[in-house]
Amino acid sequence: MRKKWLSGVMAMAMSTVLILSGCSSTSNEGTGNSPAPAEGSEPPAEVAAQDTMIMGRGGDSVALDPAIVTDGESLKIGHQVFDSLLDYKEGGTEVVPGLAESWEISADGLKYDFKLKSGVKFHDGTDFNAEAVVFNFNRWSDPASEYKFEGDSFDYYDSMFGPEDGRVIKEVKAIDETTVEFTLNQPQAPFLQNIAMTPFGIASPTAIQEKKENFKSEPVGTGPFVFKEWKRNDSITLEKNPNYWKEGLPKLNKVIVRSIPDNTARFNALQNGEIDIMEDLNPDDLSILEGNSELQKIERPPFNVSYIGFNFKKKPFDNVKVRQALNHAVNKQGIIDAFFAGQAQAAVNPMPPTLWGYNDSIEDYAYDLEKAKALLAEAGYPDGLPDPVTFYAMPVSRPYMPDGKKVAEAIQADFEKIGVTVNIESPEWATYLDDAKAGVKDDIYMLGWTGDNGDPDNFLYTLLDKDAIPGNNRSFYVNEELHTLLTSAQKETDQDKRAEFYKQAQVIIKEDAPWIPLVHTTPILAGKANLKDFVPSPLGTESYANAYFE
Repeated sequence: MRKKWLSGVMAMAMSTVLILSGCSSTSNEGTGNSPAPAEGSEPPAEVAAQDTMIMGRGGDSVALDPAIVTDGESLKIGHQVFDSLLDYKEGGTEVVPGLAESWEISADGLKYDFKLKSGVKFHDGTDFNAEAVVFNFNRWSDPASEYKFEGDSFDYYDSMFGPEDGRVIKEVKAIDETTVEFTLNQPQAPFLQNIAMTPFGIASPTAIQEKKENFKSEPVGTGPFVFKEWKRNDSITLEKNPNYWKEGLPKLNKVIVRSIPDNTARFNALQNGEIDIMEDLNPDDLSILEGNSELQKIERPPFNVSYIGFNFKKKPFDNVKVRQALNHAVNKQGIIDAFFAGQAQAAVNPMPPTLWGYNDSIEDYAYDLEKAKALLAEAGYPDGLPDPVTFYAMPVSRPYMPDGKKVAEAIQADFEKIGVTVNIESPEWATYLDDAKAGVKDDIYMLGWTGDNGDPDNFLYTLLDKDAIPGNNRSFYVNEELHTLLTSAQKETDQDKRAEFYKQAQVIIKEDAPWIPLVHTTPILAGKANLKDFVPSPLGTESYANAYFE
């Protein structure tokens, strides 16, 4: 017997608030098809609305096939070009229909039947259907797939559906043109949350077969925008999908996503009318933004964590006392005061306190230099570490870290006080991620995470379980007791019981200290005041389909 679930039954309905200020202006300067009238001339009876949006961001994408990336800059493009079987409610994490309009789950939780929308086309004109879904999932799960090209890895698939020797998904089968059946090896409580994620956007099989390795820079999906052009380290241009299956969308004809690494330069570009909206406002510029009636502030709901990770492959960071000592040496509140302008709170655990399952009984390592020195002495380093430490600091701004280099310098100064010398390195972003994943060059590293799907599994299992090596567990941290808790939580469908698993997991992680959790931020975006219906997602990958200019 099968029971039908309403969409979002497993989801956490997360309260999200879009705060808009100064929305009265209708300026169209800088972009679009609506030039301002010349001074002294009569304004036209009707002014055509601006139909191009230029987004400014801190870094370029790594690749445009969302299945092979883990960085947010790549996924935010993927979210415009691809649709997944399921989606998240705008501005939240509740699961809603996507390319699948309904679904049924067997009583034992091992079979999911998805009914697909009919008549949907990929951007290349080919049909979206059940066979296309099968093709994509087989490509991601088969390590020998002929469509896994040189250098590709499907880290998200491995993270969310288990490694090659322990796959959650046993088989994906097309029942008919519009019905696809998933058979699982074991129940997975967050399965629907996972399926909705951008990395599992359904790509055109024909395009992959024809473009092969070029697909990662010439993506083809069913999404609201069609990929047009990628100028590396400069801009990505997307154009309206005129055949999009959501009636009336997208409202914009074109989106240009520009890379402007410096936060201040990006904000200047917004004020000068060169871009229409920007991400990762420098906290120091917040008062200027709030004082400009031509602009609006947009707050992304906080759902992230930034952290310093220890590389367990490198000595002495395989020693828990060293890791705990360095946890005691970081002045988090000082960093928040200096670099986040009040838009952050100190992180205690590897998941945000707004997420169910958070353990608020855990106390953080206090900022205590004497305690730090004592722990280093217990670890065999009474005079501090004998060799300099290579510290990878992020070269790009991220929602959870507006200026990684400055924060790294503050931590460098903290570590010096206990006899730990730090050399900061910040290679180019794609190299940075590759190096951290390999774990050969860095001793400690800076990274962060914005939740993908509203489930604790997406923070704890995805980032710190042994199954996430190689992949998102860039500390190479392994704890078998933790692994048992996290995989048990995946199989448990009672959310209260799952929450207890996650609270126990956080106790273990705190004691093992594979990270120094730094902060949870409220990311700030800034946009023109006449930009409407740009609804930020807590997941960091909102659709631009509803946005328009007044």
